[in-house]
Amino acid sequence: MEPTWRRQRSNGPDDQALDYIDLAVIVKPHGLDGEVWVDLDTDFPERLLELRDLQIVGPGGARAATVEYVKGITGGRCIVKLEGVDDRDAAEGVRGQVLRTSRETLPPPPDGTYYDFQIIGLRVVTTDGRAVGRIADILRTGANDVYETDTGVLIPAIEAIIKEIDLEQEQMLIEPMEGLLD
Repeated sequence: MEPTWRRQRSNGPDDQALDYIDLAVIVKPHGLDGEVWVDLDTDFPERLLELRDLQIVGPGGARAATVEYVKGITGGRCIVKLEGVDDRDAAEGVRGQVLRTSRETLPPPPDGTYYDFQIIGLRVVTTDGRAVGRIADILRTGANDVYETDTGVLIPAIEAIIKEIDLEQEQMLIEPMEGLLD
């Protein structure tokens, strides 16, 4: 049940922020030719090359961006070359900025996986009908994600517990293991 895109960061006061998903944060320049290291908020950085509505968001607002290539993918980071960022000074100028795309241009996630924005906010109900709360956050733990509810319950994102995710009903059905709700 691993989501294909990671937690959405705050996009600030931009009115369009709710229609966009953050994909990466530019961390620092790499080399002299405009490449930058980015912290990824996606499990598929190569998709940055395919997105039609990619934007870079910084203090001056949002502007269109095109990724020329992605390389050096390691541990939640990779090196990205952005069109128009052609030297180290330009790369330094985009440090701390965010790469984002509109929700409508995201490809559908693989079967059995979900984007984080689809999971956050779902009502959680046990198979015996007990309300648990709403998904407030998704924690990355290594082995599997953990869904945190607004009531403080931590739910491992594993098939033994998550029985159904119904996006139309905005509900997650769980079969809690012993002690999970205590």
